[in-house]
Amino acid sequence: MQLERILQSLEPVKIPSPSAEQYPTPAAIAAEVIQFALGRSDIAGRSVVDLGCGNGVLAIAAKLSGAARVLGVDADPESVEVSRRNAERSEVEVEWEVADVSSVHERFDTVLMNPPFGAQTRHADRPFIDAAMQLGKVVYMFLNAPSEPFVERRIETTGSRITDRLEYRFPIPHLFSFHRQDVRTQEVLLYRVEVAKG
Repeated sequence: MQLERILQSLEPVKIPSPSAEQYPTPAAIAAEVIQFALGRSDIAGRSVVDLGCGNGVLAIAAKLSGAARVLGVDADPESVEVSRRNAERSEVEVEWEVADVSSVHERFDTVLMNPPFGAQTRHADRPFIDAAMQLGKVVYMFLNAPSEPFVERRIETTGSRITDRLEYRFPIPHLFSFHRQDVRTQEVLLYRVEVAKG
């Protein structure tokens, strides 16, 4: 698949932050999610924001797949710099912003995010979930399988609706000193959420 090949060629964030849980979205999974979102009419011609964009894989995939406007946001300046280079190399026009997700106040048709899972810092995913519910009409979010009850409750308290639940296995490479294996797999879920109006 052409999209997957392009995403596989993207430069990674060289020194990811363990406290920010900067685990990259695998290219094959990013491509599959964007194809799925395309099929639900959530990408082509839409305004899209990628919260915690990392190396820009989801933002770039959305733009390559026909999104009208894409903004990638990350609090880490190095990640945004890597994203910028990746977008140039992929020849796509994406806006990038170094910012905390809670400081974004524009509305978007679609939110994409692979947020921190809250494994290192308890509830690190909370600001991302809250921001996504404020900013988007539709949200695609990855979450750590064990935190599903918490995330589900948090979404439902806003009156929003989880329409799809897909299961993935993320290969987590040996990125940090506390990792014991060269590669381990993490059970990850993807939610598609229709946000309550108003």
